[in-house]
Amino acid sequence: MKEHENKEIDNDELYEHYRFVATDGQEPLRVDKFLMNFIENATRNKIQQAAKAGNVLVNDIAVKSNYKVKPKDVVRVVLAYPPHENLLVAEDIPLNIVYEDDEVIVVNKEPGMVVHPGHGNYSGTLVNGLIHHIENLPNNSSDRPGLVHRIDKDTSGLLVVAKTEFAMAHLSKQFFDRTTERLYYALVWGNIDEDSGTIEGHIGRSFTNRMQMDVFPDGEHGKPAITHFKVIERYTYVTLVQCKLETGRTHQIRAHFKHIGHTLFNDERYGGDRILKGTTFTKYKQFVDNCFKVLPRQALHAKTLGFTHPTTGEFLQFNSEIPKDITDCLEKWKRYSENSTLELEDE
Repeated sequence: MKEHENKEIDNDELYEHYRFVATDGQEPLRVDKFLMNFIENATRNKIQQAAKAGNVLVNDIAVKSNYKVKPKDVVRVVLAYPPHENLLVAEDIPLNIVYEDDEVIVVNKEPGMVVHPGHGNYSGTLVNGLIHHIENLPNNSSDRPGLVHRIDKDTSGLLVVAKTEFAMAHLSKQFFDRTTERLYYALVWGNIDEDSGTIEGHIGRSFTNRMQMDVFPDGEHGKPAITHFKVIERYTYVTLVQCKLETGRTHQIRAHFKHIGHTLFNDERYGGDRILKGTTFTKYKQFVDNCFKVLPRQALHAKTLGFTHPTTGEFLQFNSEIPKDITDCLEKWKRYSENSTLELEDE
């Protein structure tokens, strides 16, 4: 079958499922390859079939799959039915609520729980549980009920949710103005030289792997991002750090620490799920594999959250325990570090 020619599409008949804007640094790239970089679990064949059906648009024009994406192009995938995430279903999911009043809820999110529905995760998310717990949550600018910020699926820890329109606006402004307090604990590969420091650099979508964020020189690409850190404990080949976020970019801690050569421990997406520091001994490889089994996710926990209450004006601060999978992994590294130090002293 011959592919259709580029043609204008009646947007009223279709629902937008994906929308991506090509960056200023975008090299010419076939649109099917471009979308494969962006959409998790997508196959090239499926994307090509969508293009044949006229469902892949660039600047509101349906294009063939061999169209070359250029800087500033707006690439959209539109289909005849609404996205699953727009069909929100309330689900009776246990939520670890650490605080709740008429304006806000603070939740301690378990690792593995997705915050809001999206491609491949249409149920079992925090939002599905929230709309079962509370009716009429206000929508944010992305039509996601209650959310003023988010944390990654495999990151655990504290999240504040707005229950009213006023709380939504008030909290959103606090995050925009950087007046909230957010402290994370992260286990990273390598022994960080400094006891404390600041990582700065614009964070934007990687040009080579669209599932990753990358760090760029100021002004070239991405948005400004600042992460302050201090070392909590050193365990020979890994370091436990406390991170204080001044900005809240996607994958900020993960991208920043990879950028300085200290990728998060067992962060599969950023390459931390392999041995990056240490010895070549088989025993060491087995030890690290055991650590990965104990902690089957990136070692990142949103430990502390502080914000000004929308109506009382009081500054509220919440702390959460480090989850068992992280503490079990830290205990293993502590024992390993102590034993390796003893071995060196005996030599």
